[in-house]
Amino acid sequence: MLALACACLAAAPARAQDAAGLRGTMPVEEEDQPVTDLWRDAADAAAPTPRPRGRAGDPAAELPDEEDTTGRAIRTDRDNLRVGAIEGRETFDDGDPFAPLGIRAGTFILRPQLEQGIGWTSNSATAAGGRPSTFSETRLRLDADSDWSRHRASFSVDGSYRRSISGERIDEVDGRATGRIDFDLANELAAFVAGGYRVNPESASTPGAIAAAVERPLRHTFDASAGVSKDTGPLRFGLTGALMRQTFDDAELADGSVVSQRERDSTLATATLRAGYALSPALAPFVEAEIGRRFYDHERDSAGYARSADHYALRAGVELDLGEKLNGEIAAGWLTERPDDSRLSDISGLSLAGNLRWSPVRGTTVALSASTAVEGSTTPGDSGSLLHSGNLSVERELRANLTGRAGAGLDWRDYSGGGHDIVMRGEAGLTWWMNRNAGITARARHEVQESTRPGRDWDATSVWLGMTLRR
Repeated sequence: MLALACACLAAAPARAQDAAGLRGTMPVEEEDQPVTDLWRDAADAAAPTPRPRGRAGDPAAELPDEEDTTGRAIRTDRDNLRVGAIEGRETFDDGDPFAPLGIRAGTFILRPQLEQGIGWTSNSATAAGGRPSTFSETRLRLDADSDWSRHRASFSVDGSYRRSISGERIDEVDGRATGRIDFDLANELAAFVAGGYRVNPESASTPGAIAAAVERPLRHTFDASAGVSKDTGPLRFGLTGALMRQTFDDAELADGSVVSQRERDSTLATATLRAGYALSPALAPFVEAEIGRRFYDHERDSAGYARSADHYALRAGVELDLGEKLNGEIAAGWLTERPDDSRLSDISGLSLAGNLRWSPVRGTTVALSASTAVEGSTTPGDSGSLLHSGNLSVERELRANLTGRAGAGLDWRDYSGGGHDIVMRGEAGLTWWMNRNAGITARARHEVQESTRPGRDWDATSVWLGMTLRR
């Protein structure tokens, strides 16, 4: 029995080898398939997991493939990967190659600009009887805007000096400074404060100006305002207070005598209440009421008239906010000033106010502005006049380095004692930019005044050519 068992054990390996030899030449039976699958699963588990291919341009996407001992492709890491320069400068797309970059000063961006050129005008006094003159003009402008994350501030200073080279004598200074800060408060509450100052020679055609003066006296204008606004759902409310003061320098006559104009100095204080309703985020009609008082420094002028007056206005308009495409507001209503002196009639009429900016296509900006102001008078029995002003301008980038501008304006002066003046003007200009900091500018302007009052008709044509430098 023991000998038989040993014989069987000795024969088992030989049968296993025969079965292995037959398995290589005969079809695999169904019951053997699971054994083959398990082998393949074990081989897959033992093989390294292939790295996924990267996107185009990724260094990992260009690594060479190798084969392991199992015949499967694997990916190996590169030793010479591309790296950036140690001290290289950052590269960026500067967009418009002719746009000014500005100068950073703390949290503000400053944009200075200087113009220097020579011009000619056919009417140096912009009044009846004015004579031609060739002049040199220097203009300096500085704009500053904050880049704060929440509130916003902006300031601007603009000044020019004109001096005649030949012809009628010109020696004029014109300057202006403005500033505004907007506060974004909590709970849909906003506030602002603003102020400004301007000094400029008074036009000889302005009512009340002394025509016999050797030089046009300077007029100084100070203004300050502050306001607060609140949004409650679609309702919008605002309250604004403003002060504007005008003073006039003395006029020097040809004989050397001086005429004081202090009786023309005045201060206007107003308060404006506005209520509006937002039909959409881009459209909000509103109504506003304005009340105020104009105070003259002299209770009575040299003719004995008390010219201080009560000020009233009521307007209706609409606010537009379509982003850079169209934004601003425009309003119309009625304005009245009632002098304290019963011998003087009220100054009343249509009131226009607005400022709109429209960009119909990229590179083109259309601007529209309108205003109405009361002008005082020193003529006995004359209360003054209403001056309506409107301006329309178009600026177009004709090419990347060529900018064109065109504008038209209309002023209508309505005298309380009867009669009117109409002033029409048109202007066109081109600037060719040699680079983002320097350009050559040319301008041409024509202005005409027609009046129902005698001796007030005039026209003026002027041209200017010079360099524009900016940063």
